[in-house]
Amino acid sequence: MRVVIAGGHGKIALHLERLLSEQGHQAVGLVRNPDHLGDLAAVGAKGILCDLETAASLTVAEFVAGSDAVVFAAGAGAGSGETRKDTVDRGASVVLAEACEQANVDRFVQISSMGAGAEPPPGTDPVFAAYLRAKTAAERDLRERDLDWTIVRPGRLTDDPPTGKVRLEPSVPRGSVPRADVAAVLLAVLAEPGTGGMTLELVEGPLSVEDAVRAVAKGTER
Repeated sequence: MRVVIAGGHGKIALHLERLLSEQGHQAVGLVRNPDHLGDLAAVGAKGILCDLETAASLTVAEFVAGSDAVVFAAGAGAGSGETRKDTVDRGASVVLAEACEQANVDRFVQISSMGAGAEPPPGTDPVFAAYLRAKTAAERDLRERDLDWTIVRPGRLTDDPPTGKVRLEPSVPRGSVPRADVAAVLLAVLAEPGTGGMTLELVEGPLSVEDAVRAVAKGTER
């Protein structure tokens, strides 16, 4: 399958692109910085220069046309302020979803965050609160579209080696999860049509990635 990944140079995205390539799929990463194209090539992905903060959805539709799925893995990143949390974590997701509708690409997997879906509690750092609100708004926009979407909300992300063991359910206790395991879950979700229309939280846990995705798709999450 051909999978287009927005935020193609992010840590999770690079893990996912490598996994896709290793399994014989075509990974395409949308990136803003031409200096990042070599890193995508190193993991077997094709890079396309595209700034989702400024690109029109019709332009992005040309890049995603003919794909089997897209993954929204973009984020404003550490050090960005409240404004860019909105323009990237919400705005770029909206542009990508619009592009998918225009290009008739139905499958859309969105990386969100635990804590999204509710107003941040009092005392939350203003920038982090803006991030959560942007993720909440991006989720809301996606749910209102006629797309085959799945939303994955990871817990605290780490760069630890993958364990291959996760907990994936509509609601889980707060925890952490290696970025490499998030990528493995995304790949499994892309291959499991039964996850369509689900919002799933993700942390380290007792089940293999395959078993966790299979269980939630069958409605037997635990």
